[in-house]
Formats: sequence, structure tokens, C-alpha cells
Amino acid sequence: MKRDAFFDNAKLVLIFLVVFGHMIQPFTDGSRPMYTLYTWIYTFHMPAFIFLAGFFAKGSGEKDYIIQLAKKLILPYLIFQLVYTGYYFFIGKDSGLTGIFYPHWSLWFLFSLFCWHILLYWFKKIPPMLGVAIAVQIGVLVGYFSDVGHHFSLSRTFVFFPFFLAGYWLTKDHVHKWRTRRIKEISLVLMAVVAGMIAMFPEFSSGWLLGSKSYEVLGSPEMGGLIRLGVYLLAGLMMINVFAWIPNKEYRLTYLGGKTLYVYLLHGFFIQFFREANWFKVDHILDVIGLGIVAASIVYLLSSSIIRTLTQPIIEGRIQLLKKWWDRTDAKDSNLQS
Repeated sequence: MKRDAFFDNAKLVLIFLVVFGHMIQPFTDGSRPMYTLYTWIYTFHMPAFIFLAGFFAKGSGEKDYIIQLAKKLILPYLIFQLVYTGYYFFIGKDSGLTGIFYPHWSLWFLFSLFCWHILLYWFKKIPPMLGVAIAVQIGVLVGYFSDVGHHFSLSRTFVFFPFFLAGYWLTKDHVHKWRTRRIKEISLVLMAVVAGMIAMFPEFSSGWLLGSKSYEVLGSPEMGGLIRLGVYLLAGLMMINVFAWIPNKEYRLTYLGGKTLYVYLLHGFFIQFFREANWFKVDHILDVIGLGIVAASIVYLLSSSIIRTLTQPIIEGRIQLLKKWWDRTDAKDSNLQS
């Protein structure tokens, strides 16, 4: 699929928010402004990210596609599951390997992404509206089972699947229709209202937005299904609101939107180190801006050519960038000798 500046810009904004959200999470306890900012981001950034993953899964379902996907997702998952275990031990984080299929931190996304592609094999045969409705029902029902949680990333797989499936069925024309002036004007009001509601009701647990816990754990074993339906509606509206403001023009950094897998897999080494070292604190708005600059720097660094060249063999299972680097080095040496 030919690259579209809008989607690369969207992925770049969202991966920044993933890193920034992880940066500010330790400062949400006891701080209503930080909790509001953190929760506001979480109302849409992962649903939107997953929606885009579904949008670019149009070729899913073929046997060869699934095999390639396993190499692209499951192999890096297993590698980084072990790497993060060793890294946690190295930095003194009390989090051992509780099981190869109990994903460390953000690695759940890789396992769930693979499962979403598998689920498409059946759901792509169902009419779009009916399929999304069934996916939502499953996402609601799974919250009533306390045994469905982090293992195999089952809870998040089912809870977030409706966004992936919606992304699969919608087209560029559908998405670009969200970018009208009218929707932009309405979106500003809605996003401000959501931020205000979060600030007014800080007792609302951000755990409802993570999709990893049962209703019983979240403190609402009976009404949890209705709350999740509300969260689905909120996430869908917020996602449209944010996409309405994503530019479709190509900028100097737009290309970074095509490197988000590297940032997603590698940024945890920075975040977990910062958390253990207690390098940062938030006492002022400038501190928040500083954390934003650090998050943006992490995104830029991990998208750089040298990082991708060094890590491509374990992230993508390819040595294409290393080969190019070697060929360029060889050519320079030849020119010098001649």
C-alpha cells in the first residue's frame, strides 16, 4: 500500500503519546492535573493505534501472510520477553519472568496484534457491521471472567479487537471524511469536555481504559459491561476527534511514522530505567514540557537509521539495513584505495 502522509503523521503523533504517557505515569498519583492528562491520553491513543494497525491489515488471512506475521511479531515477542527479563534484573526492577506468555509491560501489543490477524480469518467473512457488533459483545462479556487477564494477553486482545476490526473495514475515504471543519470545531469542545470530566471525577480508574482487568478487579462486577460500552463510545469519539486534526501534508519528520515498531519495542529500556533511577520529578508545567521533550527525543533516536540498522535483525528478522551499510562502507573503502 502506497504511503499516505496522513497515516504516517497519525502514527508519529500516537507513538509519541505512547512514550509520553509512559513517561508521566509515575507522576499521576496524588496529582489531579497529571492524572487528568494521563487519562485523557489513554482515552484514545491505544484504540487509535490499534485502529491504524487494522487499517493496514487488508492482506490478512492468507497462509503465507500469517507465516510472515509470525516471524514479524511472535519471534520479536519471544526475544524481547527474554531481553526485558534480563534488563529488569540488571536495573534492579522486581519483575522476573513469570511465564513466557505473560507479556512484560508493553509487549502485550505484539501478541495481541498477531491474534487480531488470526481472528480476521473468521471475522472478514462476516458483514462489517455485524462483525464489529459481535466483537464489541465479546469485548464486553470478557470483562465478567476474572480468569481472563494478562496471560496470553487475552483480555486486551478481545477488548481492543473492535477497533482493529473497524480499521480493517474502513477506507481512506471514510477516515478523510472525519477531517471536515465542522468536525474539527465540534472536536475541540468534546475533547475539552472529556478533560473536564476526568478532572471532576478523578475516582474514575484509568484501568477501565487499559482493557487488561476484569470488572470485579475494577470494582464494578455487575455494571462493568455498561461502563465498558461507555468506554467504547468515548474511545471512538475521541479517536475521530484526534484524527480530525492530523495533517495530511508531508513534513520533514513524517517518515518517522513508518518506524513506530522500533520505538514501541525499544522505548521501554529508557522508561524502565528512568523509573528505577527516579531521574525526573514534576513540580511545574515546565517539568511536563521537559518530559515531552525527552519523549520526543526518544522517538527520534529510536527511529534513527543507526538504531534501526543495529536492531533490524531481531525486530524484523532481516539484515537489509546492515547489508546496505556494509555495501556503502565497502564502496567508500574502494574509492579511497583507488
